[in-house]
Amino acid sequence: MVKIQKECNFSNKPTTCATPSLGGGRGRLLIFSAPSGSGKSTIINWLMQEHPELRMHFSISCTSRPPRGQEQDGVEYFFLTPEEFRKKIENGEFVEYEEVYADRYYGTLKAQVERQLEAGENVVFDVDVHGAMNIKQAYGNDALSLFIQPPSIEALRQRLEGRGTEKAEEIEKRIARAAYELTYAEKFDTVIINDDLETAKQETLQQILRFIEG
Repeated sequence: MVKIQKECNFSNKPTTCATPSLGGGRGRLLIFSAPSGSGKSTIINWLMQEHPELRMHFSISCTSRPPRGQEQDGVEYFFLTPEEFRKKIENGEFVEYEEVYADRYYGTLKAQVERQLEAGENVVFDVDVHGAMNIKQAYGNDALSLFIQPPSIEALRQRLEGRGTEKAEEIEKRIARAAYELTYAEKFDTVIINDDLETAKQETLQQILRFIEG
């Protein structure tokens, strides 16, 4: 059963912001975060595939890594050199960014988010808890932060082990990371405890509808 741990509060919206609707208008931000194995990606993909009326689109990020295969600039990513990326950091152009390792950056440009919002897209972020907090702080009531939570650490362990794709030590690292991420859950607008995927999908859909229609 899915439990909504915290109801969203969308009051006191800035009067300068147009209220979006399913039919058009300025978009909003949808921020998803969850421990690995919680079902977040499955829920996001279902929403985007089965409910195109929500106009959900991932933000197009920047990276300092070179393109792979048929990747095109401005489609999968905006490709920058490390020097270009650092210059944009200095200029405060990113909503959020991360240096994964030396000279390998990933981040989201404020200007790109604004372009997508003006086009009426509801911009989706699939980020860790720190990125989620940064984006929520930057956009306030124009953003809905959702934390998809497993029913328990033990249930999460069983899901990860059931995949059969990772070694025991890697699973333990993910469990430790999950325990840390769960301490941030109360900082999100909405926490959905996912112990039934179909119910979780519907509850997430209702929360998003309430947000973008409100």
